[in-house]
Amino acid sequence: MLSAMSHAPSRVLVTGAAGRLGTAVLGVLAARGAAVVGLDRRDPGTTDTFFTGGAADVDLVAAAMVGVDTVIHLAALASPELGTPDEVFVGNAAATFVVLDQAAKAGVRRAVIASSLSITGLPFSPRPAQPDYVPIDEALPLQVADPYALSKQADEATAAMVARRDGMAVLALRFPMLGTAEFLAGAAEKYRVNPGAGVHELWSYLDLRDAAHACWLAATVPVCGARALFVAASETLSPYPTEDLLDRYLPDVPRRAPLPGRQVPIDMSAATALLGFAATNTLTIAPALLGGTP
Repeated sequence: MLSAMSHAPSRVLVTGAAGRLGTAVLGVLAARGAAVVGLDRRDPGTTDTFFTGGAADVDLVAAAMVGVDTVIHLAALASPELGTPDEVFVGNAAATFVVLDQAAKAGVRRAVIASSLSITGLPFSPRPAQPDYVPIDEALPLQVADPYALSKQADEATAAMVARRDGMAVLALRFPMLGTAEFLAGAAEKYRVNPGAGVHELWSYLDLRDAAHACWLAATVPVCGARALFVAASETLSPYPTEDLLDRYLPDVPRRAPLPGRQVPIDMSAATALLGFAATNTLTIAPALLGGTP
């Protein structure tokens, strides 16, 4: 039986380093004095060492892994709309397998991978779908029906396999919609005008700065094995009370706990307990909009 141990990253490989979340993670790592190896199809120019190419390239990833003690794997097509079904599923699943497999071969003991709320099957479902209950948690039955959700399911299965086979600790963070404050403000206005637009995301969100901090926590806390965790802001992007939104858009979904005010219908107690995570860069919703009827 492996015991949970804390981890002190000193040289970190970040795949998808030039992406929105990757850029935010690079800033967090720099602030904490960790040496960074970046891997992406373009060089952001802010890493100590950089490898240009895709995360499914075995030889490239193996070269990038030299001397690394921690991996934060963020490289992926982040929507089923960003490629053909085979490009999205095969590309994402292959990249995660290659990165984690090569990390294990290089003796890396800690990895963090970007999973997604989309693993539930709700955000991109081609047919009507709703959760079995709210607030959702990591035990929620999945309803995978699109290639992106399937790729996240494969990613988490790969993490579990590597943890069992090699003893690596791997945390998969199930992110909701991510964005800058400006981007999120635009989404909030969309939800104000059309509240139903957010139902498949459960009106959830997370500022990129908080997402990057969650990656750092996941790279350092005492843990063993593979774990998947939902992380999100504690309140929704909608100005309307969560119970009102559920009454209108998910009236038949059982509620396992009260959801007062604008509380997000996601149970994040696992992330709180394991990571000590709480979002701090939350969007301020104009008080005049609160308590409205959707």
